[in-house]
Amino acid sequence: IADEAGVTVFAEVRLRKHGRFGSAAESITSAKRRRLIAAAQHFLTGRRERVCRFDVMLLDATGPGRLEDIVWIRDAFGE
Repeated sequence: IADEAGVTVFAEVRLRKHGRFGSAAESITSAKRRRLIAAAQHFLTGRRERVCRFDVMLLDATGPGRLEDIVWIRDAFGE
């Protein structure tokens, strides 16, 4: 959880060491998204109303120590 110019940013980092079980992006299922949103709602409970967003960092590797791609999606759950 971070603050960027008054915006609360919930950042989710997903790493896949190999593609055997899918990519990092494929690991963010609708169930995972619901859990992240529920956790954010819990965090924001009792705090003054603030603007927030969800960022996702996706890291895919071809093997141990061989990072192939890094993608940062700002406002990943935005409309």
